[in-house]
Amino acid sequence: MKDGKTLMSFGEINRRTLMIGAATGLAVSAMPKRLFAQGAPTLVTSIRSLSNPYHAVWKSGAEAFAKFAGLEHVTLVSEGNSEKGIADIKAMLAKTGGNMVLNSDPNDTPDARPIVEACKAAGAYVVTQWNKPADLHPKDFNPNYVSHIEFDGISSGKAIAEILFKTIGGSGGIIALGGQISNTAAIERKKGLDEALAANSNIKLLDFQVANWKSTEAFDLTGNLLTRFGDDIKGIWAANDDMGTGALEALRAEGLAGKVPVVGIDGIKTAVDAVRSGEFAATITSDPFWQGGIGLALGYNALTKKFDPTSEPPEHREFYGKVVSITKDNVEEYYKTNIESQPTLDWSDLWGRVVGQIRT
Repeated sequence: MKDGKTLMSFGEINRRTLMIGAATGLAVSAMPKRLFAQGAPTLVTSIRSLSNPYHAVWKSGAEAFAKFAGLEHVTLVSEGNSEKGIADIKAMLAKTGGNMVLNSDPNDTPDARPIVEACKAAGAYVVTQWNKPADLHPKDFNPNYVSHIEFDGISSGKAIAEILFKTIGGSGGIIALGGQISNTAAIERKKGLDEALAANSNIKLLDFQVANWKSTEAFDLTGNLLTRFGDDIKGIWAANDDMGTGALEALRAEGLAGKVPVVGIDGIKTAVDAVRSGEFAATITSDPFWQGGIGLALGYNALTKKFDPTSEPPEHREFYGKVVSITKDNVEEYYKTNIESQPTLDWSDLWGRVVGQIRT
């Protein structure tokens, strides 16, 4: 960022309190007209569902940045329906006349293109996260498509698999739960699992099932797989923590919690608690609180001409963000500094968590 003092650090925010207080997204049709004053842009978050703890924390981060910036914020939820997600965004663009900043986690990879095209046509500024087609690039929609943020799913999927394999002693059978089939993060995390399996011939993948990121589906699938494979299951790999906690509940129902380790990704509080209790072997966090705020911060700074996206290097337009592994070795420190404490984030540090350009 060329003007490092553009935005100053905002006050301390209690992440746990914000997460608990996260409420259902507002319907566009119910928005009071005062939200759409011509001068100030509207900040808009588009995510999948607030029933998912990860996205609930994302919304809290978005609200924290909006409070800091003194701007109105609207949350849109697709509930896993791509058509609804895209239609709600287009409705917001119409209501704001394009005077808005969008931070979007597209429901599916193909959704990113119509979202970006609609924002470009309306003159809005947009940041996407996690999901986009490989041939969709911010540079092709300058300056409105500011950045795309991902977290290296292959590395994360492989890392939690390796921790799981080590935890079960380097041999035995595991089951795996994946996200949505056409979702970029789900695809990459499965590739990471496959790489880990290829390097560990004594580990057998008993079955891989798609649970669509949902704890309820993971609970049902895990129960069925426990009946099918019984004691052959030595560990459970889950592509996100919500599915991992669903699997954990199924283990608890069978008296197997803590005996069959689980791994996941997202770093939600329930998973961190499970690492503390020994029921999870590990989780990995991309910090959804930061994601919710930084996407809006990038878009807002671009809209207000604090930096020019077209002048930024490629690694600022399409980048991997930093992740943190949480295991028994560091879970207590992580809990104190990220869940019990009141973290302070500096929204002016736009590029501080960039760890490299996304591979093509």
